[in-house]
Amino acid sequence: MNAILPLSRRQSLRGFALFGIGALLAPRAGLPLVSTANAADEVTDEDIFRFALNLEYMEAEYYLRGTTGKGIGEADLGANPGKVVGGKEVDFKHKSIREFTEEVAGNELAHVRFYRKTLGDKAIDRPSIDFEQGFAAVAKGAGLSPDFDPFANEANFLLGGMLFEDVGVTAYAGAATVIKKKEFLKAAAGILAVEAYHMGMARSQLYQMGEDARKAANAISDARDKLDGPEDKDQGIEVDGKANFVPSTPDAIAFTRTPQEVLRIVYLTDKSGVSSGGFYPEGMRGTIKTT
Repeated sequence: MNAILPLSRRQSLRGFALFGIGALLAPRAGLPLVSTANAADEVTDEDIFRFALNLEYMEAEYYLRGTTGKGIGEADLGANPGKVVGGKEVDFKHKSIREFTEEVAGNELAHVRFYRKTLGDKAIDRPSIDFEQGFAAVAKGAGLSPDFDPFANEANFLLGGMLFEDVGVTAYAGAATVIKKKEFLKAAAGILAVEAYHMGMARSQLYQMGEDARKAANAISDARDKLDGPEDKDQGIEVDGKANFVPSTPDAIAFTRTPQEVLRIVYLTDKSGVSSGGFYPEGMRGTIKTT
């Protein structure tokens, strides 16, 4: 695990500043659900599903490339898909971890297909995704080794997956509060549960990999928490010297994030009014795309 040597929390924050992500501790006022340009328009369930499809495209590409060396097939991309940079098949050392992540890859591809089928001609095509620049920024900000490659080994692959899965759970939990159609809400709740299973798998496996993996996972959690806003909505896999597989409120309820908080994490910015960056160099597609 040559690429998961974390720095201190102070060095981690300095790394984000050096990478141009900015003053992460600056307080911010309450944020709208959608971008300023669309604040006057009512957010539809289809808008929310298109937003979710952007995230599912990224997760499916990540896990498919790591487990098969190939991304999503042409039939599931749309007529004008963006380019994906980075990703390769991981050299797995444990059969169980390969099987876990193969199952996750299948789930994420199924989610892409579900959203495309449900949205029909309103579905967005795959956006441009850049794993190389995205994870380079994450490594810089979290204080991981500068040569961090999420596809280099199974530990790194789980770390990269944890970055997405934790955010996905909070995003779906937040969306559940504004979805109107009963059938859409039912689907979102079911997908939330699947993403939570994925998150629990990744966090538990990383915890068992030892101190270096735990510190790296906690460093990613700390750095991510500085991007989404002033509230503490993130928890590492180890808290007070004990395992913490389930990040949640004191009432054991999953945290929620607004789309804007999610966008800050995947665009790797703490600023409002940003429409691209990080893992989405050309931005997300659809109505909800600006921090």
